[in-house]
This record gives sequence, C-alpha cells and structure tokens, in this order.
Amino acid sequence: MKTIDEIKKWLKENLDEERYFHTLGVANCAKDLAKKYNLNEDKAYLAGLLHDCAKCYENDVLREILTDKMHCNMEELLNPKTYHSPAGAYLAKDMFDVEDKEILDSIYCHTVGRENMTDFEKIVFLADKIEPNTRDKEWRNHILSILEQKNGLNKALLECYEYTIKSLVDRKLKICLTTIKIYNELLDNVNT
Repeated sequence: MKTIDEIKKWLKENLDEERYFHTLGVANCAKDLAKKYNLNEDKAYLAGLLHDCAKCYENDVLREILTDKMHCNMEELLNPKTYHSPAGAYLAKDMFDVEDKEILDSIYCHTVGRENMTDFEKIVFLADKIEPNTRDKEWRNHILSILEQKNGLNKALLECYEYTIKSLVDRKLKICLTTIKIYNELLDNVNT
C-alpha cells in the first residue's frame, strides 16, 4: 500500500484546492468519529483521505470505470454526481494498493450508502457530510448534537438522508431506490 504521504501528495496534485481541504477534513473527522465509536482510527483516516480520490476524473472516465471495470448496475449509474464513490473504491485498490475491504466498502458507499451499513461505513459517510473545513458549521453542530443521543449514529444518518431526499425532491432530481430503502431501514431502526 502507498504511504499516507504518497497518497496526500497525489491528492494535492490531482484535486482542486477546496476538494483537497475537504478531503483532509473528512480524514480527520472520520478518525475522530472512529475514536468515539471504538473503531480503527487509522483505517478511518485512510478511508476519509481516499473517499474522493476519483473526484478529479471526468464523468465519462468514471462511467467507463463503473461499466467496464466494475460492472455496476444501472441504479448506480443514475446520478453522475455519485460516480466518484464506487470509482473511488476501485482507484483506492488499483492505484493506491488498498486491500482492506472495510476501507474499500466505506469509500464505495460514502455518497448513496447501502442497506445494512456497518458502523465504519456510517462514520465515513457522516464525516463527508460534517467535516469542519468546508461544511456548514450550523449543520455540523446539529449532526454532532444528534450523535450524542441514544442511537445517535443511526439518528444522525437518518437526518442526513431526510435532508438529501428533500433536496432531491426540491430540485426535481431522481432518487435511487437504494436511498429510499436506506431511509426506511433507518426510520425503522430509530423508531424501535
């Protein structure tokens, strides 16, 4: 596997300045959340560092990775804004030699998510939404306060999905079935 310094160097050279700053924020936030939930902090940091590694590629290149190298299903190709997520998992393995399934899975599902997400996947997902470098401070504080509640991880995730679904509806954009299934799953989890 490439070293953290090698990965950071590549990211700094290939991501725009704001995306790189966001990436560092996600890595640190994922590490903090991992500590809070007794998960592997180093793995969380690496997952956060690599979560947007495919953001520098054009959508046609990402789509080619998804269809030719990964054979993603049509639902995963519904929104070009999410292409970088599964493609990022592919690049993390192919370019940076990451073999850890937990890290790769968390990169893969950091935008849309998946049903039955692990706590590790949930913290990387949330770190992307609440990192302090580029995300709204009020939203971050709101989610952090939810995390302090009983079953806070699932409640915070549900809050993120509610926000996303409302935003997609307001913008008249398609909502993939996975998003709806995850929302329903989280709603059941939080209400039981």
